[in-house]
This record gives sequence, C-alpha cells and structure tokens, in this order.
Amino acid sequence: MDSNKTSIFNNFKADLSASVVVFLVAVPLCLGIALASGAPLMSGVIAGIIGGIVVGLISGSSLGVSGPAAGLAIIVLTAIQELESFPIFLAAVVISGIIQILLGIGKAGIIGYYFPSSVIKGMLSAIGIIIFLKQIPHAVGYDADPEGDLEFIQPDGENTFSELITMMDYVQEGALIIFVISMVILILWERPFMKQIKIFQVIQGPLVVVTAGIVINQLFSGSSLYIDETHMVSLPVAGTFTEFINQFTFFDPSAMLRKDVLILGGTIAVVGSLETLLCVEATDKLDPAKRITPTNRELIAQGSGNILSGMIGGLPITQVIVRSSANIQSGGKSKLSAIMHGVLLLVSVILIPNVLNLIPLSSLAAILIVVGYKLAKPSLFKKMYASGRDEFIPFMVTIVGIIFTDLLIGILLGLAVGFFQILYNNFKKPYVVTAQEENGRKKLRLELSENLTFLNKASIIETVSHLPDDSEITIDASRSHFIHPDIMEIFEDFKLNAEYRNIQLEFIGLDKVHTNQLEELKKAAKDM
Repeated sequence: MDSNKTSIFNNFKADLSASVVVFLVAVPLCLGIALASGAPLMSGVIAGIIGGIVVGLISGSSLGVSGPAAGLAIIVLTAIQELESFPIFLAAVVISGIIQILLGIGKAGIIGYYFPSSVIKGMLSAIGIIIFLKQIPHAVGYDADPEGDLEFIQPDGENTFSELITMMDYVQEGALIIFVISMVILILWERPFMKQIKIFQVIQGPLVVVTAGIVINQLFSGSSLYIDETHMVSLPVAGTFTEFINQFTFFDPSAMLRKDVLILGGTIAVVGSLETLLCVEATDKLDPAKRITPTNRELIAQGSGNILSGMIGGLPITQVIVRSSANIQSGGKSKLSAIMHGVLLLVSVILIPNVLNLIPLSSLAAILIVVGYKLAKPSLFKKMYASGRDEFIPFMVTIVGIIFTDLLIGILLGLAVGFFQILYNNFKKPYVVTAQEENGRKKLRLELSENLTFLNKASIIETVSHLPDDSEITIDASRSHFIHPDIMEIFEDFKLNAEYRNIQLEFIGLDKVHTNQLEELKKAAKDM
C-alpha cells in the first residue's frame, strides 16, 4: 500500500510501539557517535531529534530512520581538530545540507539504484556482525569503545577482535547478570506462545528489558554488583530551561565561504548521500511491503535536516541502518514511527534525562545484539551460497571489507568484485559458437549476442585470432541490436586477415545493425 496515499496514523499502535524501541536504540547511539566524533554529547542528540522529526516529515521513506552517522565520525573528528572550532565545523554541515538539496533537485538519487543486491545484502550482514561483536564488551560491562562506533580500528586503540580479548580483564558481574536476564527476556518475547498473549503483543520486549535493567541495578545498590554511572546512558542534564538552551551551539555563518569549509561541506555531502542511498536501498529490501523510497526526495529531506542540524549544533545526519532495521523488526508500519522516535528523544531530554541515565548499557547491548543477529542470520548466508558464485563472492567480499575497514571501503570492494565479474562474463559470453566439418573442411558459426560493447573487445580479438585457417566462418549478427564501433573495427580488420588465412568469411545482419545505429545517431542529432 502506498504510504503517500494513506494516512500515517492508520497504524498508530504499531508505529508507537516500534518508535519506543527505536528511541531506546537511538539514545546510546546518538551519544556514542558524538563521543567518537569528538563533539559535544548534545550534538548527537540534536541530530537524532532532527533526523526523526524533520527528516521523517519530509522523507518519502516508510520505514527509514535518520540520525547522526557513525560512518562520518572519523571525518567529523578530524575536521573539528583541524578547524579548531565547532561553530566553524557546523557551517560545513549547513553547506553539506545545501549541496544535498541541490543533488536531490538534480535527480542524483538514481545512483542508489546501481548498487547490486548482493552488495546491499552483504552490507546488511556486515553491519549485523559488527553490531553483534561490538556489543559483547558492553554486555560484560567494558565500555571503552563508544556506542555506535562501527570502525575496525577503535578510538581506544583496540580493534573489533582484540577488544573481545581485552574485555576479559574488565568483566563486571552485575552487568553480565543484567545482560543474561535481558537476553532471556528478548528470546522469550520471540517465542510463538508469547506472541499469542495479548498484553505481550502490545508491550515490546526491549521496553521490558530496559525496565528490568533499571530495577535490577537498583536492587544491586550497595553491593559489588551495582553498576555505576560510567556504565549507564549519559544524557546531558539541564537544571533549568536556560541551561537546556545553552547546550545548543550555533554555527558561524561568516565561515561558510572559506575554501576549507566548502571542501569539507562537499565531502560530508557526498559521503553522507552515498551512505543514505545505500541505507535506503537496504531498508527497502527489508520492508515486508517492499515499498520503494523516492531517492531524490530523500536527498532533499536529508539536506533539509543537515541545514537545521548544522545551524543549532547537531552532527551530520544520514539515514541509518541500525535504527531502520530496529524499526522494521519492531513492527513499524509507516514513517510515523521515525517521527515519534524523534519526539520521544526531544521530550526525554527535556523532561526525564535522569530516568534514562539509569539504563545500564548492558541492557541496551542485549537489544542491539538481537538486532545484529537478525541482520546476519545464518539462513541468509545459506541462501546467498545457493544463489551461485556471482552472488556469493561479492556478498562475502563486502562483508569482509566492511568488518575489517569501514562501510564505504567495504561497499567499494564489493562493487569492484561485481564489476570484474561483469567483465569476466562479458569476456566469456558475447556469442555462441557451433562447429561442424564437411569434406574435411571446418565450418564454424558465431552467433553474436544482442549487445556487444567495448568490454567484449578482448574476447572477440582472442576468438578471431584463434579461428582455424582454411575454414568457413559465418558471423551471424541477426539477433544483435547494438555493436560497439570498436567491435565493428575488429570485424573489418578480420575481413582483410581472413584473405591471407584462406578463410571463407560470411557476415549475416552486420550491415543492418550498422545502418540502424547510424539512423539512431542521425535522429538523436536532430532532436538535440
């Protein structure tokens, strides 16, 4: 059903329930990404609020959720250090938003449709595996790496795998107990018999997990099992409205024409737009209704969000897969869930930051581990393997690339493998050869495919150079619609070469293809 033609309030209960889960996932991620970016904690929360409310209202994505981007954390950290001014950095965020709106108006969103399905599925699985691995230390009470960090090399000097060894020296029994209880609750909530009970259909498992985590830790108070505030959510707390307003940092408009700020704004716009388009494609694949997000509108929505976020002290915003997948897994039906998660963030920061600061990170680790597992289920690997080598290899390369580098490098590696497979397949399959022999003389027929591009040059040259001398060769182009001029040139050269090799050569349909291409070129020239 088209969400643009129906009210977003049609599934209010489902969206409200999902928004609570997305909100619980978003809180530590907003804070962790701000910390990893070297920015004020409030900047991550601001980006989360604007990503939910503003981007959610403008976007055409039914289930996508936007917020501060983990993939931009290194760029942000480096930029703030080099500019030595957060307000000047915010000017670059505003510029990035303007560029994104221009990209949307210029229809650049179509780029999102050129990512192969195997690469997108690899990206989802890789993020699921990373979430799973990164949350294990938080589950046992070791929180050296900020929440939301997806990089292989971590700010604490460890990497994703070495952290799992280091954490063994810092295990906190209280955190581990809360994590185990949280996992038991979440696993039970997934059982069919639980879903048949009405009250458990309304109350989401993650909400019960968070409540249980707070209550259990308060019961631990005064004992060695108690988890202190360094292992809990750490929302900024304002005592008065004036203090709340003072947590906002406003951009420096005078810096917007500086060359270094313009270059940084362009970098954020390009990287942020690519991450958004990748996430849009991935979210649409996860959507049970298989709705298609208008990508140009999404770029305009992201740009609008980044302009506002930069103006009032927020980090750069993209659509993000962790929150989007949590939204889908929690039963979200429309973009109302994304909008309401933003509203919940805003209300909680103003009214109940002290309550949220009681949530143990080990409780949230359990929620995120379940999200990660669902993104990288073993059944998906079996399905991709069964799909054949052309699907499985780019899928696995993307996964390994993202886990050991970062999101964009992993995607580029997957795309590169996919591209080389295209080259290889073009090398192998530009024609079908049939052979027979009459009176001791070989007869070969090359039936050309519908389209021969310059990518087929190597294969065609290799074939014609190895055709047997003293033979009869028929090159049949009757099925072809397009033959690249480079291929035509090879055939012309082969005509001359065939005379010296005593090859009787016949072309079928080649002149017709050439004539049709010339007519199309003339027609195109007239239309210009």
